[in-house]
Amino acid sequence: MIGGVVVTGASSGIGAAIVRALRARGFTVIGTVRRDDDKAALEANDVLPVIMDVTDVSSIARAMRIVDQLLSGTPLVGLVNNAGIAGAGPLELVPLDDVRRVLEVNVLGVIAVTQAFLPRLKRGHGRVINISSISGRIAFPFIGPYVASKFALEGLSDSWRRELLPFGVDVVVVEPGSVRTPIWDKVAALDIAAVRGTAYERVLEDFRDAAVRGGKRGLPPTRVADAVVSALTLARPPARIPVVRSRTRTIVTRLLPDRWLDRIVARRLWRRAQ
Repeated sequence: MIGGVVVTGASSGIGAAIVRALRARGFTVIGTVRRDDDKAALEANDVLPVIMDVTDVSSIARAMRIVDQLLSGTPLVGLVNNAGIAGAGPLELVPLDDVRRVLEVNVLGVIAVTQAFLPRLKRGHGRVINISSISGRIAFPFIGPYVASKFALEGLSDSWRRELLPFGVDVVVVEPGSVRTPIWDKVAALDIAAVRGTAYERVLEDFRDAAVRGGKRGLPPTRVADAVVSALTLARPPARIPVVRSRTRTIVTRLLPDRWLDRIVARRLWRRAQ
């Protein structure tokens, strides 16, 4: 099923690994970025860069016209919705505008881009690959906006997959755990001034430091890229592809009763912070 694939958020980290892996498999790869400065790295890997903001419908429409020109009759066989942002902090104190921004990019952006490209994917009997997260199945504390966006993406993907059954378009979710990307440098520099002097201050510091340690020991982005390649090339890919160090541990965690997980969080975070 070699043809054209559009990958959003392709400038660095997981997105950059995905476009390299797909290009190596012979796909015509178009990577979307938000800034002109990010084009050069894609071009160096024989990836066609297009400027697109997933939160701007006019930007998406312009990008779609450019994609049509670049593909020049090559069928569109894949859309990888990778663009996304993080959102952290105790939900009690996170500004609503910050929550709206995360949902705008991670949820509404995916809907807008997929709606725009679906007619072409239908013609090419292509696939939509949504980059979710283990946080879309297991709700960790202090990243509530991000968790909400990924839980929403999981449900949207299921609904869309079932709606598209008659059209030959499949929807596959890739669920990375901790992955070594530059995002952890941003997490390490997270400003927690908003929680200074509150009951959240110490526990949030501990959570941030633990998350950074885990992230820097995480899997390489190429593991996620391999999962995307599988999602696009397997004859019958699974609906969900977790990308984690231990699938068994992840499955067991998901099967634990919610109150058991509450007690684990209380013991590991709150009691140590008191």
